[in-house]
Amino acid sequence: MNSSKWIWRIVSVASIATTLVLLVGFIYAIKDVNAPQVGVENERPSQPIGEGVADSMDKKKEYKIAAIGDSLAKGTGDQTGSGFVKRSVEGLAKSSSKKTTLLNNLGINGLTTDGLVKKLDEEGVQYVLKQSDIIILSIGGNDLFQGAQLLSSAKGKSGETTNTTSTSTVQDVTAEKITSALPKASAQLKVALEKIRTINPDSYIIYVGLYNPFGDMKELKVVGNEAVTKWNNVALTTINKYENMTLVPTFDLFTHNLKRYLSTDHFHPNAEGYQQIANRIVQGIE
Repeated sequence: MNSSKWIWRIVSVASIATTLVLLVGFIYAIKDVNAPQVGVENERPSQPIGEGVADSMDKKKEYKIAAIGDSLAKGTGDQTGSGFVKRSVEGLAKSSSKKTTLLNNLGINGLTTDGLVKKLDEEGVQYVLKQSDIIILSIGGNDLFQGAQLLSSAKGKSGETTNTTSTSTVQDVTAEKITSALPKASAQLKVALEKIRTINPDSYIIYVGLYNPFGDMKELKVVGNEAVTKWNNVALTTINKYENMTLVPTFDLFTHNLKRYLSTDHFHPNAEGYQQIANRIVQGIE
């Protein structure tokens, strides 16, 4: 009898323990469904970008915008010349009751992170950034994809700017160059972001994340995707330190739409590609 009692006691204790484990697991499962933990790669870009931004931006009576960075900031590849900067300004003007003004576009073809850090020391550049409510930054593509400055401008007989593509420079972009450029350039990116934050502590800084323009090339797809992912993560690490700073993701926009959103140089966005980026920028502000 005593042996039988002990067996039932052991069975009872084991049953209670199992029930508790299942109950705890159930509670965590419900919690995960209601408030899932989202990684960087799973973020839904269709949702508002940036925490606490809406309140600070709502207090502003006017949006004074400046852009700085590389050829994407300048709008190279867009035959209309608008790029995502002008399109963002126009989009904000339509969606917001606030007056929206573009103070200056400081984008420069071929600019790298090292060049940007030096440029941020210029008084003229600092003056523009200090006057800005919103600063849009695009940088890094020339660092990772060295030799990919494919788009050159030439004046046609009509006087209009025409785009010509140098196919030989595509061959200059190699997996080795992409990998070797990552450490130094990503460190300079952190310096640039923190420098802009110091120049204007109150502005809302939007960093336009990188995409892989060579995702349709077998030899550059994997290494390009990995490098861009690491790059965007480095940017996000710095951005997360500040309340009014955010990253606008573009990787997912271009991954399966390179033919649709890239210009003929196979590097810069076309008009439609820039519009997609602009839509996200506007979404991140409003």
